[in-house]
Order: sequence, then C-alpha cells, then structure tokens
Amino acid sequence: MNVMPALPQLQWRLGRAIGQISRRWRSRLDGRMAAFGLTEARWLPLLHLARWGDGLSQKELAASLGVEGPTLVRTLDWLEREDLVERRPDPHDRRAKTVHLTPRARALHREIEGESAAVRADILDGISEAELLTCLAVLDRVAARLGAPPAPGPAQEEARRGHRAA
Repeated sequence: MNVMPALPQLQWRLGRAIGQISRRWRSRLDGRMAAFGLTEARWLPLLHLARWGDGLSQKELAASLGVEGPTLVRTLDWLEREDLVERRPDPHDRRAKTVHLTPRARALHREIEGESAAVRADILDGISEAELLTCLAVLDRVAARLGAPPAPGPAQEEARRGHRAA
C-alpha cells in the first residue's frame, strides 16, 4: 500500500474538497434559482451588479465574473431581452458600454439574495465566525498564489468610482 506523506495528502484533500464543494454549492444554488427561470450564468451577473455597482463596464463585469467578453455578451443579450439589464454608452469611453439593472431586476435581486442567504445559512450552519475567518484567510492565500483577482467589495467599488470620476 502506497501511503502519501501527511502534508501532500492534506494538500491533495484540500484541492479535491475545494472542487467538490464548489460544484455542489453551485448545484444547490442553481436548484433554488431555477424557480426564477435563471441559471448561474444569468443570476450571477445580476448579483454582481447589485452588490458591486450598477454601471460596471461590460469588461469590468466579465473580469469580476471570471468569464470572457463574448460569453458575457450572449448572457447580457438574454438578460436585456428579459428586461433585467440595459446597456448604455459609457460616458468616459465611447467604445464601451456600461451595464445597469432594470427595476424588474432590482425586485428579482431581493428574491435571489434571499434564496442565496438561505442556502449559505443551511450549508454553513454550525460553523463559527472564527472558523470562517480562518478558512477565508487560507483560501485568500491560495487564491493569491493562483493569481486570482481580489473579489469586488466596498473598497474596490470606491476605487472604481474614484477612478471613473477622475
């Protein structure tokens, strides 16, 4: 029997766990979002826009989602036909478009957030804040080693708005 040394075994288990958790979490969310007629490719851009700034450029939105521009364009075409987003010319760059949520999307966003929160609460039930902070610290280091861009948040949104205003 070939037994892997402890550290490589733990590293292998971590990589495997991250992949499995990601797929299962996404599947659980997709199951809940199906009630709204949305797939991950469609509800995720709505959440990004609602959480990190209506009016992101298509390029910024694609980067925050980790998808290629042409893939996002097809998704935005569908979301626009469903009256969930609208694209407008970027006032700072004639070549670019910004993406905005419609009133219909804002109402739907509240429902999506509620379902997402319920899924998170169910999955993470019994895990303490301290445990979550430790886990996030490790995952942030792993993400940095992979060259993953930082997840958008309030600080990044302020920086983006400041950059645009300049």
